[in-house]
Amino acid sequence: MTISSHHHFRNGDKVANAVFAAAAELGVKELRWFPSAAFPCQAGLIDLLENHTIHHIEGSMNGPLGDYCSAGKMRGMGVLRSHGGRWQAVQDGEVHIDIAVLAAPTADPFGNANGVTGPSACGLLGFGLVDSIYAHHVVVVTDNLVPFPCIPWQIQGNNVDQVVVMDSIGDPEKIVSGTTQLTKSPDRLLIAEMTAQFIRDAGIMKDGFSLQAGAGGTALAFAIYLKEMMKEAGVKARFIRGGSTKYLVEMLEEGLTDYILDGQTFDLEGVRSMREYPNHQDTSPFTSYNFHGKGCFASFVDAVVLGATEVDVDFNANVVTHSDGRLLHGIGGWQNCLAGRCVILPIPSVRDRIPVIVDRVTTLCGPGELIDVVVTERGIAINPKRADLIDAVKGSKLPIRTIEEIQNEVERMCGGKPEPPKLGEKVVAAIKWVDGTVIDSVRQVL
Repeated sequence: MTISSHHHFRNGDKVANAVFAAAAELGVKELRWFPSAAFPCQAGLIDLLENHTIHHIEGSMNGPLGDYCSAGKMRGMGVLRSHGGRWQAVQDGEVHIDIAVLAAPTADPFGNANGVTGPSACGLLGFGLVDSIYAHHVVVVTDNLVPFPCIPWQIQGNNVDQVVVMDSIGDPEKIVSGTTQLTKSPDRLLIAEMTAQFIRDAGIMKDGFSLQAGAGGTALAFAIYLKEMMKEAGVKARFIRGGSTKYLVEMLEEGLTDYILDGQTFDLEGVRSMREYPNHQDTSPFTSYNFHGKGCFASFVDAVVLGATEVDVDFNANVVTHSDGRLLHGIGGWQNCLAGRCVILPIPSVRDRIPVIVDRVTTLCGPGELIDVVVTERGIAINPKRADLIDAVKGSKLPIRTIEEIQNEVERMCGGKPEPPKLGEKVVAAIKWVDGTVIDSVRQVL
């Protein structure tokens, strides 16, 4: 059977562990876990992979679970999908969910539920929406049961079979975890500032434009720099696509954007804002990312600022493995965002003395034809396919260079090209593209 869960609590989730502990107690074996993402707080499930309660995981695996998969220890093959790709897989019948277990900070006995109220409020519940619609059996788990009706409802009770009450479903403080911390690195602050300058100097930053920034430390700093540039220029965005953070909330409250269209709430200020402001709108992967919907608004975004673990000289990018081949990160909405009109990857040129710009990425997650600009502390590389962007910044003071120039400089500094990872023949995970096809695979780390 397939058991699904969502990750709106990120590293503070308490429900998935409880579900599989119950399955182990029942003696059920060979389950497929289909989370929207898995986090280090669920590392205890490795024991249940070992004793065959869980057969394999189809979902992004952050940290210890990804390391376990990389070592070739998971008996089934992992499958990593984007947030939109997960919706596509369920909608198209590629994945049938037998039981969906959805953590909900507030619910009523009918099953209506939301994530914006209650002691465990985490924001929206968009990643669990597809599960609630398509799963054969839906269980909502809450620690804040209220009389009918639960308003607003983000999950509709008509789709829910049971409501279960636990003492605590999650720690909302831990939705601020890992990648959602503002960088303090001088190099990365410089990268963030140059990214904002590029959007300004290329003419993208103008009244009515739209943008999306990830939740990585550099992307958070970028939002601060861009906010000041927008103030100086008197520019207002029509909408900002979240992952919402306190920095995006400040832009909304200061009148720098009409709307936040939120796909995941990344801190408690985002939760507060969604509760208080009707123009802080919750969305789901269906409206924003699903390639097999009649439409989604990923392609409406003028500037998209994302992270990457590696980029190669053809602008292909990797977000799931490190250069040593270890599978430590998830795809999230990253692939879906590549549909944006200008996709920018602000990345350091070196991590742990290893060059980040490589001849060929270890794992292909996004094709170079969809990636427009790479910003490093050693210069900005524009994809040669984007002659319009190259022309737009002519005469700017920005350090525009070719990606090969940046790569060569970094390799000289690091004493040569990075060592290729030591990988075996066994495929431990497949990387899906937004339409459900396989774009690459991850091999066992030796």
